[in-house]
This record gives sequence, structure tokens and C-alpha cells, in this order.
Amino acid sequence: MRTSTRLVAFAAVAALTTGLLAGCANDSDDDSSGSNSGGDAKGKTTLTIGTFGVFGYKQAGLYDEYMKLHPNISIKENVTTRTDVYWPKVLTRLQAGSGTDDIQAIEVGNITEAVQTQADKFVDLGKEVDKSQWLDWKNAQATTKDGKLIGLGTDIGPMAICYRKDLFKKAGLETDRTKLAASWKGDWAKYVDLGKQYMKKAPSGTKYVDSASSVYNAALGGGSERYYDKDGNVIWDKSDGVKKAWDAAMTVATSNMSAKLKQFDKPWDQGFANGTFATVACPAWMMGYIEQKSGDSGKGNWDVAAAPTAANWGGSFVGVPTAGKHQKEAIALAKWLTAPEQQAKVFAKQASFPSTPSAYASLKPAADTTSYFSDAPITQIFADSAKTIPVQYFGVKDQPINTALTDVGILQVEQKGKSPSQGWDAAKNEIKDVLGQ
Repeated sequence: MRTSTRLVAFAAVAALTTGLLAGCANDSDDDSSGSNSGGDAKGKTTLTIGTFGVFGYKQAGLYDEYMKLHPNISIKENVTTRTDVYWPKVLTRLQAGSGTDDIQAIEVGNITEAVQTQADKFVDLGKEVDKSQWLDWKNAQATTKDGKLIGLGTDIGPMAICYRKDLFKKAGLETDRTKLAASWKGDWAKYVDLGKQYMKKAPSGTKYVDSASSVYNAALGGGSERYYDKDGNVIWDKSDGVKKAWDAAMTVATSNMSAKLKQFDKPWDQGFANGTFATVACPAWMMGYIEQKSGDSGKGNWDVAAAPTAANWGGSFVGVPTAGKHQKEAIALAKWLTAPEQQAKVFAKQASFPSTPSAYASLKPAADTTSYFSDAPITQIFADSAKTIPVQYFGVKDQPINTALTDVGILQVEQKGKSPSQGWDAAKNEIKDVLGQ
């Protein structure tokens, strides 16, 4: 998932969305040209790459760099601002067998649909690359049952907990990141329980977390089960991962520890600026968002600790449609853009955390970012998380099922005072509609 605002990165500035969180890079939902928007230059092959949000390739200067290395290639980026507009458009073109870009970005929430229903429309990139460059679980998300790799991993969203150590201190809690991480290690319920202690002496006007949905999504991202099993069967109401995440969210929703803010709405932004909440589940790409929205008041007060479990929120892939006119050249560009060296450059520009472990040793946070987050060992925390994130199976209706649980079920409890069972039933009814049951 990706954000509409520019993420100030670690090495130079810091989702998405994706990775990243789904969001806007431009002011409209129409395709718009990125680098080199003109037609074919004389004697050159123009490659088009379809993306959404802010992928960072243009921002990091990668297109210009590649064109200098390959004078016979011209690159045109077609950006659609929102994933909910982008992906249906791509599906239509894939099914028509025409109109696709030479390279198409695929958001993690759509990768299962692509794998299960559109694999024959994409080149098998597993035959073109050394797959060991990428995290195993990242490759698994883009691999068909018969072993075809339809997408190369771009970024991921390894999870941490960002917390206001100034508010923790006022509440009489531990502020050392290592001791905090140890206190809740392995169990999101322990992280939630700390919120009960925080609220006993909470500084006036503050809450422990931003929202119950935030806790739910973070906890769910650390489980091996989501809404589907590996065979594509819907298991959301039997999933151990869903149950643990729901229970943690319900503890928050039925207590006084939540600020009850919807993420990425303006009140949530204001909550950062006003120091309204003390903790937030924090994938790598969110750090730039925090820095931007908290402003000077958060400098040196925010810190980062390892999350209770390794978890992922966000991330994308790039694939090469078989309908493309320049497959050989597109494959070469896709390989280059997702190579460890280039992923490190994108990280340096906007904190999209690489899906290639060999890049981790070279990642260096910018001095202003590390000082803003109390000199926390940012890259180590996120790299350690990235290497141990469990493989999760996403289904075709994964996103709408998640929305039903968070925006319907949890919201009923947190903001409308319904019981957890009533919230669950509301989500269940919504999911039945989603699944056509």
C-alpha cells in the first residue's frame, strides 16, 4: 500500500502501498505519463510501465539511469492514482489481450487473483531470474501451483511498533525499546495489555493506540492464516490468525485505550500532530508519514521497537504481460528495477523496504530520520522482521473480507457501542454478500 503524500525515507527520505498503502500520487484517477512521456524517439524502443500510487522508480531516478545505460530504450510510466481503479482496468486489458503496458505493477492484495485467474496472461519470470534473490515468502505469493512466477517482488512492509517515549514516561511505563520488545514478544495480547497499564496514568487527552482496526491488521499480518487456506478455500471464520487478531482488537475496542481514529483520515493526521495516541503499528513505509504528520513536536519523542510478531503490511510486484510487444526488453527492465541495488535506491528515496535480503546490509537511514526516531536501529528492526515473516495465503476476495471485518465489524463495536458478537455478526453478513452466499 502506498500513500499520496511523499514519504520521507531513511537514506534520504521515507507507503504506501502499498505498499506501501493504496493511495494517490496525482490529482486524478486517469493514467498519466511519468518519465519521458513522448512517443518513440527515432531508433528507440519505448517501454511502458503501469504503476499506481508512488512506486518511487521515477523519484529515485531509475528510469533516467536505465535509459543512459541503454540508449536504445525509452521509458514511459503510466500512473493510476488509486489501486481500486488501477487493477480493474488492468484486468479488462489482460482479458482483452491488448492495451496492457509492457510491465504491469501488481499490489499484494491483487496478487492472488492474478496468480489464480490471470497467470496465463503473464510471462513466467522464474525462468529469467535467480529466485533466491527474493524472500521466499515474497516469491510464494506470486507463484502458481505449477511453479510459474508471474511477478518479481518490489517492496514489502515489515512491521514494528512506533511509540511516543515521552508519553510512556509520563504514564510511568518502560521507555527502553529493547525491554519493551521483550515484554510483548510473541503475543499481540501482551502489547494490548500494556495499554491497560498506560491508561491508568495516561497523560491528559491521550490514548494508548490510534484504533482497534490498526491492532487487528497488525496482528493478522503476523499469523500464518488469514481468510483463505493454501488451496484457496475460504476459512476466515475458522482462521486461528483471524481469531487472535479479532480478540486483540476487541480488547481495545471495548476499553478506553483507543483514540477511535480511522487511519489516513484527517483526524488521524491531527492525532499525530497533537500527540493524541502513544503507539501505532508501524510498517517501514509509515515512518515517513509519522515524521511528516507529527512535525517538530514528535522529533526525538518517537521511538521504534520490534513488534510482538514478525508481520507484513503492504508490498507489490511487477509482471510482464504476454500481450506486450517488447517482452524481451520488458523482462530485462523488470529484472533491473527489482534487483537489490535498485531496491536500495528506492528505499533511499522513499523508504519502500526491499524484498531482496542482500540489500539490507547497505541500507543506511538518513541522520535526520534516525534522530527523529530517537536513534533507533531502524534497518535492523525491519530487516529482522522481514526475514521471519510467515507465508500467508491471500484469496481473490481477501481485501473485501478484510474491509468487512474492520470497517463494519470492528467499527460497530468501537464507535457504535455494539458487543463483540454483534460486531462479528455484522461482519459475517457483509462477508456473505461479498462471497455471494
